[in-house]
Amino acid sequence: MIDKDMSNKIHFLKMHGVGNDYIFVDVSEQDLPHPEQMAVVWSRQHLGIGSDGLVLVGRSPVPEADFTMRIFNADGSEGLMCGNASRCIGKYVYERGLTHERRVRLLTASGIKLLELVVGPDDTVERVTVDMLAPVLADESQFLPVGDPLPDGVFVSMGNPHYVIFVDDIDAVDVAARGAELERHGRFPARCNIEFAQVRADGLRTRVWERGSGITMACGTGACATAVAAAVTGRCGRESQVVMDGGTLHIEWRQADGHVYLSGPAAFVYEGDVELPAD
Repeated sequence: MIDKDMSNKIHFLKMHGVGNDYIFVDVSEQDLPHPEQMAVVWSRQHLGIGSDGLVLVGRSPVPEADFTMRIFNADGSEGLMCGNASRCIGKYVYERGLTHERRVRLLTASGIKLLELVVGPDDTVERVTVDMLAPVLADESQFLPVGDPLPDGVFVSMGNPHYVIFVDDIDAVDVAARGAELERHGRFPARCNIEFAQVRADGLRTRVWERGSGITMACGTGACATAVAAAVTGRCGRESQVVMDGGTLHIEWRQADGHVYLSGPAAFVYEGDVELPAD
C-alpha cells in the first residue's frame, strides 16, 4: 500500500527512443517516494500514463559523472541499464538547459556511460550515441551452467543480461509466450531479457521480451546484445543496423577499445503533472 502522505503532484515527461517509452521524473527538483510502486501504477496502459517503465533523473553525487539514472520496469523491479532511456536523458538535459555540454557522463547502476549528443542547427538533439562499454559474453553469476536445456542462443551481458536466439522466420515466433517462459528459465536466477533475431537484407530484425516489462517496441541494450551475438557467430561484422518494432538503431562494436556504441534518436511525447494516490 502506498503511504497516505503521498498526496502531492509530481511533474513528469514522457519520452521514447524508437518506441521504447518511459516516464521521466527529475528528482533533482522534486522527491518521489516509493518509485517502484509508482512504476507499476503509472506504467499501466489505459489505467495509468502507460509506459515501459519509470526513469528517475538526478544530479550526480560524484564528480566523475554529471547526471544519474535509475530505471524501474513496469513490474516495479529496478533495472541496471537502458540504452534508449539514456539517449532520452541526453536530449532532456541538453534541451531543457541543464547542461550546455555535448558530452554527458551518466551514472547508472551498471557504471558511468558517456553520451555523445548530435545537435542540429536549431539547437535540438537529433541523435545520441551511448558508449555502452564492453560486452560480457559469459557471466556465470547470471547464467547457470546446469538446469533444463535452453534453445540455442548467445548470452550477452550489456550491464544487464540478454539471451539472443537467432531464428529463420521471426514472424513465426510467439514472442509473448516464448519470452515470458525464457525470462524466468531456471538457468537465469536473476531473470533475463530475451531477443529473437533474424538476419535480413535491411539488418538484424529483432523482437524483444524485456525483463520486467514484457514485449517492448525497442530495447537499446537488447539491440547491442543482438549485434554482438551476430558478430561472434559470424552472421555480420562489427557494425549493424538493428531493426526493431519501433525503428532502427545503429550499433558499432569497435575493435579499438572493445566497447559497443549505440546510436539513435530520442523524442519527447508530452509532459504533465500527476497526483500521487492517497492509498
